[in-house]
Amino acid sequence: MGPLAYAVGVLTSLLCAFLLIRSYRRERTPLLLWCCLCFVGLGLNNVLLFTDLFIVSASLEVWRSVVALVAVVLLLVGLIREAA
Repeated sequence: MGPLAYAVGVLTSLLCAFLLIRSYRRERTPLLLWCCLCFVGLGLNNVLLFTDLFIVSASLEVWRSVVALVAVVLLLVGLIREAA
């Protein structure tokens, strides 16, 4: 896959994060906050992926994994808090 496909993935995830943040600012629902935090992390993960594959020669795999793990854990914490 070319850089264009990865760039579209980055833009899509950042657009989702932006739309969730905008929706949270209007609604102030706690679950939206957790989703915002998750998608910001996933957007950062996609930026790191693009950077890793096409910009730098060093591997950013560990950083990408840490960012993805934190993002998913944030969503999991939000879901658990909302269920309680």
